[in-house]
Amino acid sequence: MKSSPSIRVLIAEDDAMVARLTQRELESIGLTVVGIAPDGAQAVSLTAALKPDVVLMDITMPEMNGIDAAAALQADCPTPVVILTAHDASELVERATAAGVGAFVIKPPRADELERAIVIATARHADLLELRRLNQELQAALAEVKALKGLLPICCGCKKIRDDRDYWSEVEVYLMKHTDAKFTHGYCPTCLEKYFPGLNLPGSG
Repeated sequence: MKSSPSIRVLIAEDDAMVARLTQRELESIGLTVVGIAPDGAQAVSLTAALKPDVVLMDITMPEMNGIDAAAALQADCPTPVVILTAHDASELVERATAAGVGAFVIKPPRADELERAIVIATARHADLLELRRLNQELQAALAEVKALKGLLPICCGCKKIRDDRDYWSEVEVYLMKHTDAKFTHGYCPTCLEKYFPGLNLPGSG
């Protein structure tokens, strides 16, 4: 980590002593602290303004707690988040993970624990962004799939279908226009016997 001084960190911590300790530990491994936010709301605004590579976020803060702030970040300015907590955060894992938190560090934080947590949070954040990208591509692909829904007016005599512009089209023409179906033509057994009695044409089965 010392070989990567370009990593920029924002600390969100309402306890000034803990914030200074965390800053000292981060700087000892060559990271740059770009700002310290005393509450969750400022953490969100400073992240948007300073664009840090990672945010170290306390849980209990005024204005907005760390989990809500993490969720706000992922919605407005997606950034890797490491939660700083004074106790075992096992009961918060599900909520925090859903909010986009990538790792946890117990206070008082040590340099090696911060380093490991930042690596984990950054990797998980990259995976989350890739998952979101793939999901967006999937949703876009699904939006292009054409589906027929509702009642279709169909002529009792010629079996043509009336579209929403009040035009009448052959069934296969309508379906090819509104779905991804393609048609081949043949004869069913009834029509084969009707039009070609005694014959067995290819495609008539």
